[in-house]
Amino acid sequence: MESVPYDKRSGKIWFNGAPIDWSDVKIHVLSHGLHYASCVFEGERVYGGEIFKLEEHTERLFHSASRMGFKIPYSQEVLNKATKDIVAIQKIKNGYVRPIAWRGSEMMAISAQQTKINLAIAAWEWGPYYDINKGIRLNISKWKRPSPDSIPWDTKASGLYMICTLSKHEAEREGFTDSMMLDYQGNIAEATGANVFFKNKSGELHTPVPDSFLNGITRRCIIDIATSKGIKVTERKIKPEEMNDFVGCFLTGTAAEVTPVSQIDKYKFSVCDVIKDLSKSYQSLVRKKTAA
Repeated sequence: MESVPYDKRSGKIWFNGAPIDWSDVKIHVLSHGLHYASCVFEGERVYGGEIFKLEEHTERLFHSASRMGFKIPYSQEVLNKATKDIVAIQKIKNGYVRPIAWRGSEMMAISAQQTKINLAIAAWEWGPYYDINKGIRLNISKWKRPSPDSIPWDTKASGLYMICTLSKHEAEREGFTDSMMLDYQGNIAEATGANVFFKNKSGELHTPVPDSFLNGITRRCIIDIATSKGIKVTERKIKPEEMNDFVGCFLTGTAAEVTPVSQIDKYKFSVCDVIKDLSKSYQSLVRKKTAA
């Protein structure tokens, strides 16, 4: 299925109020969201037919839209039901959901306050994003996360991912899987689409303070899981050279789930038992409803 282009797939997409045929979803080339990135989105996982933390994702979508200066023309309750409906229509058992909202084509200029807000929800079967049996390798991106007073950093706005695509493409050209991004002060920030944790020799976890990048839903889940296991988690500024003192590293995200990291630039890490245990516990959490 992965080889089929996304515009050639079949089924339904929820589009501006109703499910319509996948191939019939059309937007105009002069949509403001395409030209000026007035667009927000979410990424959600489906496990055993159930959407993990749907309400939290929907709340964040509405927050992102508000921060971007527009109002989604549906209630959160309507959106939650629509998301469940499209997953059922598509018969998704283990997959991914992409809600997205954007300014339309009624105005074409930087100012576009009278544009219609469009909203679509697509869902498809999707397996693991990374091979979690061995650690992935990352370079360090030349692009940095901008300062928090220059972008709406606490949103999933499409414009924020431009440098992520540039970073990941460069990493892949160099033979890496992903790229680690620093913040505007030169501290460790996040990978291109996932938060990062480090384990020190004492078994404690250290993770960057999310003050210029998204505080991920999966990130918060892992902090809760680790804390429940008696593992100390410290959120702080982390300099790149401190990676020399850590023995383990992993990424967290809706797509990445819990992914071990074996290397970042010249720094190398082992896939230790603590990381494997956190990954196992996370899988148990996301599949809990299915088992019940």
